[in-house]
Amino acid sequence: MARPNVRILSRYILRQHLPPLGFALAALTCAMLVNQVAKQFGNFVGKGLAGSVVLEVFLLSIPFIVAMTLPMAVLVAVLYAFSHLAADNEITAMKASGISVGRLLAPVMGGAALIALIALVWNDQVLPRSNHRLRTLLVDIQRKKPTFQLKEQVINEVVAGQFFLRAARIDPVSNRLSDVTIYDLEDPERRRIITADSGRMAYTPGGTDLYLTLLDGEVHEVKRTEPDRFNRTFYGVNRIRVAGIGNTLERTERDTYRGDREMTLCAMQDVVAQARRDMERARADARVAVVTDLRRLLRLAPPPSTPPPAPGVAVDSTPLPKTLYCRAASGLKRLLSPTEARAAQRPSPTVVAGGSATAHTQRVRAARQRAAIYEVEIQKKLAISAACVIFALLGVPLAIRFPRGGVGLVIGTSLAVFSIYYVGLIGGEELGDRLIVSPFLAMWTPNLLFTLAGGALLWMVRREASTAQGGDWDDLRQALFGWAPKLKLRIVDFGLRIIGKGRRSHSQSAIRNSQSAMDPPDDL
Repeated sequence: MARPNVRILSRYILRQHLPPLGFALAALTCAMLVNQVAKQFGNFVGKGLAGSVVLEVFLLSIPFIVAMTLPMAVLVAVLYAFSHLAADNEITAMKASGISVGRLLAPVMGGAALIALIALVWNDQVLPRSNHRLRTLLVDIQRKKPTFQLKEQVINEVVAGQFFLRAARIDPVSNRLSDVTIYDLEDPERRRIITADSGRMAYTPGGTDLYLTLLDGEVHEVKRTEPDRFNRTFYGVNRIRVAGIGNTLERTERDTYRGDREMTLCAMQDVVAQARRDMERARADARVAVVTDLRRLLRLAPPPSTPPPAPGVAVDSTPLPKTLYCRAASGLKRLLSPTEARAAQRPSPTVVAGGSATAHTQRVRAARQRAAIYEVEIQKKLAISAACVIFALLGVPLAIRFPRGGVGLVIGTSLAVFSIYYVGLIGGEELGDRLIVSPFLAMWTPNLLFTLAGGALLWMVRREASTAQGGDWDDLRQALFGWAPKLKLRIVDFGLRIIGKGRRSHSQSAIRNSQSAMDPPDDL
């Protein structure tokens, strides 16, 4: 059982982290959400969307933003809390009481591990569902055309390439039109021009169709089959229905397609396992194709082959292996999901098709590419979750070593770490998807680098006896760039040595030349 003072110290350290953690998470999420609104808001203007739809788009963007800002908030909270503890000499007092830096780090790492577990569940369960709903909603919005509006004394394109309308005056209150001219090009076999002294327009309740009631006008019509014949019709009342001008938002009810960012870890593991099976099957088929081609060139009898499977029959129906986490998640899903939903999520069977050796090679590469894309996404979810612990390991010794950096240290260090980390993630994802590096190294290299940096800083802090000395921006600049003047002096010294050696060799060669000039010729 832990001593009471130790438990009090752990609770005290964790309480120091809670306010900056909540503030940093809220501030960073709001900042990135505002940036998202600024980038996407222009795409929704003029679409005639309801405010609730636009709000739903930005609400569905929050889970992705939280997944990115949660590790950031952990680093900001650790830097802020420990820099204040060190600046107030509380770290020095704890060390004087016999409490090591490792003991101070223990509750922080425990809390960071808990946040990492929450981040993993968030990235695996909440984020894929929100990404799926956001993608389907954005696709539905893209299918919606801008709101239908008529302008005065302008030829308005009511239906693209088919129906055009011009009106001298349009009353937006009563929807009355005056001096109307309509160009009807819907029928390719005839052309019609409809004029009217006045009229009125109305919409269907759904806003998809336009009804025009025209008064006192004419219809001029010419047919392509009879170009020498012109029809002119007078009317008192003419009613016209124009379909498909409204642009209501049609929501997709069921979209079974899911990309890699819309799937859970277990679903992606199933795709990776199936891709690896397809890859092995394609390699086996390639070997058979090579042997068959060689025997054909040597004019030998073809090897006996098994009959191909019937269309729609799975080649390998062995259940895919699942990890403990996936088995637990699957059991919980069976309790909460209906049977129909589970049946609809089963992967479709794979059918083997024949082909040449080149086709089999392409199948192998396609399977490798598919497996790599999903493996990179799996490792990215795990790496981002683990970054909460790694940032805590990096922030504690950094804040203790530079206690007088203040808010500037927190903001500057956080921005530098975030920039390096997420640039590394983006570059690693690109390299992993292109099969240049393994998915693990592609996603975990930034984590490994920051782990080494945090371990080195922790080792340096544990060697120091006090935290009251130094710790301002000059010390941080000296720690980061103190090697530059020394390197410059070494480069200058090396250059001077090279120049000195060159001058000595030049003088020695000049002396030898002068001596050779003074020597008598051999023939004398």
